[in-house]
Amino acid sequence: MTDRTTEPGSGPSSTLIILFAIATGALVANLYYAQPLIASIGPELGISPGLAGSIASISQIGYGIGLFFLVSLADLVENRGLVLGTLALTIVGSVVAATATSAPVFFAASLLTGLCSTGAQVLLPFIAHLAPEARRGRVVGSVMAGVLTGIMLARPAALFIAAALGWRAVFWASAGLMLAIGLMLARVMPREQPRGGMHYGQILASMFELFLRAPALRRRAAYQALMFAAFSMFWTAAPIMLADRFGLSQYSIAIFALAAAGGALAAPFVGRLADRGFTRLLTAGAMIVLGLSFYGTSWAVTASSMVALVLLTVLLDAAVQTNQITGQRIIYAVPVETRGRMNAMYMTLLFAGGAIGSVLGTITYDWGGWNATASAGGVMGLLMLLLFAAELRGWI
Repeated sequence: MTDRTTEPGSGPSSTLIILFAIATGALVANLYYAQPLIASIGPELGISPGLAGSIASISQIGYGIGLFFLVSLADLVENRGLVLGTLALTIVGSVVAATATSAPVFFAASLLTGLCSTGAQVLLPFIAHLAPEARRGRVVGSVMAGVLTGIMLARPAALFIAAALGWRAVFWASAGLMLAIGLMLARVMPREQPRGGMHYGQILASMFELFLRAPALRRRAAYQALMFAAFSMFWTAAPIMLADRFGLSQYSIAIFALAAAGGALAAPFVGRLADRGFTRLLTAGAMIVLGLSFYGTSWAVTASSMVALVLLTVLLDAAVQTNQITGQRIIYAVPVETRGRMNAMYMTLLFAGGAIGSVLGTITYDWGGWNATASAGGVMGLLMLLLFAAELRGWI
């Protein structure tokens, strides 16, 4: 490690933290570029309206597979090489998507892109490992701000680029961004060789054993899976609601998403509080804020108050971010030789929650409009509080 990447006695340098935040945000953004472009991509590639939803979901399916089978390799393969390899394949996926002339080719490219975008989940525990205990929450918070920003900016960025240059330009831009990030990481990312001693089959089999004997991992994974389910439910139903109830165009919805990305600003502040031992308070507060924010959006929509809706959305996103940072600070405090597998299990369950939330978003909105979606989100917040109370009582 060199002076460019670490600061004596204080862990990773600010330059490395910023680069990791940009890299993780850009990688995760790959999962969301296609979501607002379905109406443009589908007709050109001959995808029927009934299958149009798969345009957005195929990369997320790839991500789910990669979380289990690729992220666990961080305990076996040299981490810098693993990240650069996934970045190279992500570039291939983006270029093929940009040049695809048929649905099967586009779907294969999206699957590859999603699969290899999990390099973000190798970078996160890596930077947490470099950080000393006293700064770990702050460092994780700063990088997680990049992740949430990538998620929130991906949709509006895709809409703006596609409006000016066409949908294919979005994937060309992604490939260029991945290349730039890969070149920078190749220069400054330290090498990290795991201790080894296990082959790949043993690594995969041991993940379940680790999960069973790590109660903190099980609890935090359950909390964040519910959080991410609520988050995905909100952002699946919200664009439909904004068009139905407020008459917003795609551009206006993109601006709404851009404004709501302000929730990412809470991340560094939350990380500092976590470093000072306020993990329980932050966890309970995030759950309460999420539930109340959902109920509040029901009032804001009924009252047609866009200002209130934006503010409540920022609070909701900040709550999800808060619980994520707090949980990751806890599970990353594990021995270095198991951190890849622990993170793989945590993120796989989180992603499963998000997938369920996406389905619930359309189901609840179709069934009872935004009031049903908001009520479901409030119930999720209450369920998380009940689970957290059970943890405090020592029941789980």
